[in-house]
Order: sequence, then structure tokens, then C-alpha cells
Amino acid sequence: MVKVVVLWFLIINVIGYVVMSEDKDRARKRRDRVPEKTLFLLAFMGGALGVLIAMYRRRHKTRHTSFRLGIPLLLLLNMLLYGYFLR
Repeated sequence: MVKVVVLWFLIINVIGYVVMSEDKDRARKRRDRVPEKTLFLLAFMGGALGVLIAMYRRRHKTRHTSFRLGIPLLLLLNMLLYGYFLR
């Protein structure tokens, strides 16, 4: 069970980082964007750390209050759930 949780943690956070980065690239090129609810869903599913890192490394969505507050709250929820499943 521990290996599955750790593997999920790694995969979902890499996906979260990549999708957030891709949205930043699309924004710069004025192309179709990734819906915000998709970014929040990835964070909710356990990828909040990846989304948060991409948010600040790529300077994307940092002016949106919903992201500045919501993603750290989802990270806290993720930490609690990962902690529960890993003990």
C-alpha cells in the first residue's frame, strides 16, 4: 500500500506541474487554456504540491486569490490524507 501511495504522489504531482506549466505556455501564446477547475481537480487529487511549485516557479495564477488560498489549503488536505494512508 505504501508503494502505491508514494507512486501516486509522484505521478500526480508531476502531472500537476506539467499541466500548470503548459497552461502558462498557452497563456503566453494566446492559445486555448486549461480550465481552472482542471487545475484545482489535479490539486485535489493529490497534486497540490506540483501545482503550487509550478505556480510560483512559472509565476502563473499568483494574482488569483482563489489559487493563492485554494492551492495551499488543498496542499494541507493532501498532506493530511497522505499522512493517513502512509501510517
